Amino acid sequence: MIDLETARKWYAEGLRFQAPARSDAVIAAFAAVPREAFLGPPPWQILAGGLDHGPLETDDPRHLYHDILVAIDPARDLNNGQPSLWAYLYDRLDLNSGERVCHIGAGTGYYSAILAEIVGPGGHVEAVEFDGHLAERAQANLSGWPQVRAIAGDGRTHDPGQCDAIIVNAGVTAIEPLWLDSLADGGRLLVPLTGQEGWGQFLLVTRLGDRHGARFVGRTGIIHCASGRGAEQGERLVAALRRPGLLGPKAVRSLRRDPHERGKGCWLHEEEYCLSTLPVEAATH
Repeated sequence: MIDLETARKWYAEGLRFQAPARSDAVIAAFAAVPREAFLGPPPWQILAGGLDHGPLETDDPRHLYHDILVAIDPARDLNNGQPSLWAYLYDRLDLNSGERVCHIGAGTGYYSAILAEIVGPGGHVEAVEFDGHLAERAQANLSGWPQVRAIAGDGRTHDPGQCDAIIVNAGVTAIEPLWLDSLADGGRLLVPLTGQEGWGQFLLVTRLGDRHGARFVGRTGIIHCASGRGAEQGERLVAALRRPGLLGPKAVRSLRRDPHERGKGCWLHEEEYCLSTLPVEAATH
């Protein structure tokens, strides 16, 4: 049987096609981080194809290197996340060595470690976790990456300073103005906008000077952000996401922050921002 390091490399190379992911840096990061170090002791509970397959009948960590969900708190239906999903999303962020990233909803820290490998020792990852117990685990798990600061806090109100990328790892019904304010020029925000059932789409926002490009990059089913839910906002979001064809999520091209009346081009008009069908060049600040 292959050794653990080889299993990790094959797993990462598989994500190149399963995600798919174009970035060698993303693949190298998945090959470098020991997933088992973030999952707690065996037996590990496996979820695949939407089914609970129960605990692995082995304590050999080589069996963790597949594109599967692994429970981190079965009682609360919390899992380690789908590797191919996050490889795909990190690939779309075009992260560079030396960049500053804020990771909101870090869990036990596995994907924060992946981000730390991508940005390298000259970068920085601010890993924020709302749940105090999970935050403690993340702090211990991430101690080997000096470029990571893991903290317990509310990612909706924690000010990370200026960031090149902000990644939200739990579903919200609306975008926090603080996240937009924290983006450096060229900075990217990746956030899952989801309805009450936990289904929705990942939105990628890019700051371009005083304007913001925006586009949906993929469907998702994800746990709720504990403090990021609004019933009325969720209803408006779901109604927008359900629009068919050319009126659906693919119509979104920019995010507007200027005060304006709801009108032509407003795909989802909220009090503090508007997702618009206007091209970014035509959208005002």
